[in-house]
Amino acid sequence: MAIAEIHQDIIQTHILTRLNGQSLAIVGCTSLLLQFLCSDEKLWSDICSSDWPSTDEPLVKQAISNFPSGHRSFFSESFPSPSNRLTTTSPLPQTSQIISSVDIRYNDELMFSKVESTNTTPSDWFQTLPFRIDLLEPKELIPSVVKFSSDDQVMQSNLEKHMTLSWILINPALNRAMNLSSKKPVSVQRNWLTDEIELNFAFVAVSGISVYDNVYVNCNIKITCGVKQTSGELYVSGMSLTVQIYERNP
Repeated sequence: MAIAEIHQDIIQTHILTRLNGQSLAIVGCTSLLLQFLCSDEKLWSDICSSDWPSTDEPLVKQAISNFPSGHRSFFSESFPSPSNRLTTTSPLPQTSQIISSVDIRYNDELMFSKVESTNTTPSDWFQTLPFRIDLLEPKELIPSVVKFSSDDQVMQSNLEKHMTLSWILINPALNRAMNLSSKKPVSVQRNWLTDEIELNFAFVAVSGISVYDNVYVNCNIKITCGVKQTSGELYVSGMSLTVQIYERNP
């Protein structure tokens, strides 16, 4: 039976809804009919919500609604990860706001989800310090249902293998988005001063902007975790993104 012989409602309701974003994008390239059906906004909205629950927040939904193709455009820019080279052909307008859409999972189970709006209006503070976003307040603890034994090596190994992170920065002025996380941590180590575990996620991009041809952009995300001694429950006590620009050696 040819795909054109199947009723469109069956394709949309019973077939396309079972696909993930990558598969849906591939199927949409196979025919004009499937391209039309795979462009449905609700399909892509549901996929974004499943992959990144934080995108259900009204602030993020409003920003995504202004993207050229809504959630489909947002998914295209946010998955799987950005190119390691950033380019532009013209000066970019300034933006006064950057939105962070953040989700942490352990063993594919959602641990933490948050949306944060950051004021990026140019100022002496903003232009002289590395760009930094802290998602948690000092001494704020985010509990989880994940439990560990007292074996530090096992805990660090499991966190390295099973904890994943998505940190999507959204520029509502340009209707652009980028996922700055390496998904899995590039390093996991214990801070012997605080006795907590620090997980580092990283991404490095080379800038192709003509005036900055000799620089690269380093994005580092640090998550600080601890375990309650009484219950063995994992908690998150710190989460920050730092973006710095460095000159490359000639």
